[in-house]
Formats: sequence, C-alpha cells, structure tokens
Amino acid sequence: MRWVTPALAWLRACRYIGPMASAPEAPPARIGVVTAQLAFVVIAALFVYGFVGVAKEAELRRECSAPCYLHPDYLAADKRAPAFTFKDLRGGTVSLEGLRGKVVLLNFWSKTCGPCLEEMPSLAELAQIVHDRPDVAVVAVSIDDGPDDVNPTLQTVLHGPPPFEVAFDPDAKVVTGAYGTRLFPETWILDKQGVIRARFDGAREWNNPMVVNFLDGLRGGDYCPVTIDGPSLTGKAGKLCEEMSGT
Repeated sequence: MRWVTPALAWLRACRYIGPMASAPEAPPARIGVVTAQLAFVVIAALFVYGFVGVAKEAELRRECSAPCYLHPDYLAADKRAPAFTFKDLRGGTVSLEGLRGKVVLLNFWSKTCGPCLEEMPSLAELAQIVHDRPDVAVVAVSIDDGPDDVNPTLQTVLHGPPPFEVAFDPDAKVVTGAYGTRLFPETWILDKQGVIRARFDGAREWNNPMVVNFLDGLRGGDYCPVTIDGPSLTGKAGKLCEEMSGT
C-alpha cells in the first residue's frame, strides 16, 4: 500500500491547481468595472470631440458674422493693395506705407457722384465712432481737382469739416488705374499689413454696427476663411457664410 499515500497527495493537489492548461477566470464584478470604465472613456471622448467641434464653429461664426452679413462684392485675403501717395486737404500727403499698422477704409468718390454724397454722412459718422481707435483710418479719395474744388461740397453735405482724411487723385491714375475703379462710390478695406480684405461697390450705410465689428475684427487679426467674388462664394466657411448672409 505504499503507493496509496503519493496518490492521495496527487489528488489533493489537483483539487486546488486543476488542469495545467486552464487560466483562472476573472470575477464577474471585475468585468463589470472594466466595462464601465471603457464606456466612460468613450463617452468622455465623444463629449470632448463634440465640445471642440461646437467651440470651433462658434469661433468661426464670430469671425465671419460681420463680413458675411455685410456681404461685400469681394472678400478675401490674398492680394496686397496697390501702393499710393496722395495729396490731402491741408497740402500734406497720405500714403499706404504711412498707414501701415492700421486697418484702412479707403473710399473712392467724386463730387459729381450722387450716391457718393448720399453715403458721406454715414461715412463721417463711422469716422467719429472709430475716432478713439488709433489703429483705424478712414480715407476718402476724391478724383476731383483738389481742396478748392470739393470744400463747398463737403461743407454742404457734412455741415462742417470732414472727420476723416480727404485725399486727391485728380488724374485718377491710382483709383482707375491701379485699383480699376470705374463706378463710384467704391470702398476698399485693408488690414494692417495692407492686404485687401474687402471691396464694396456702390453706396453703403457705413454707420452700421456690423461695419464697426468688421473693422474691430481686423484690428484683432480675425480671418474668415471664405472668398466672395461677385456671385461666387467659396472656402471653408462658404456654407456658413451663405447661411448667415441669407444668400
């Protein structure tokens, strides 16, 4: 019976160890904890992704709200404005280089242009609104002969001296040559680096709060990734711009 004792010992060991190929099963409670943790991570990731997406769209709407609402005839940021140097009302000069570092609203007009004179009071009001912003300049460029030629008109339309810079291009070499303007008024908005951001054909209400928002956005370096060229509207924010402008 000597073999009985080793056999009993072997059987007892099998009760605790089991077959060598079997792995211990994880307790059901542990599986539930791991599953819950994985579900939490997935939900959190989806939440963060959704939050980031909403935040990006909100920022895009903020940057694009003013330019899309105003819907200029041209909107982009890929062309530099042609250089210019004009004589002003006081006999001095105003140049694009001298305006570097400022957001510039450049308005082309003539005293014989009825719509130009109609929009001028709102242009004057805009100039007064942004007067406390040293990095914004409103410049009205006339193709008339000079100060003596337009002073009576300005006095009649504005009932006083203009609150904006008045400059002259009597030969229209810059206005119709470099900028290609044929119909007046025409207004260009340039950023602080002299890049053309927008062009408006025809008269506008320049005292519109959205115009001020647009200028303030450019002061802060805002960029709306959309291109408007006449009826064409393209770019990353094209659909959004269509929605906001109602076009």
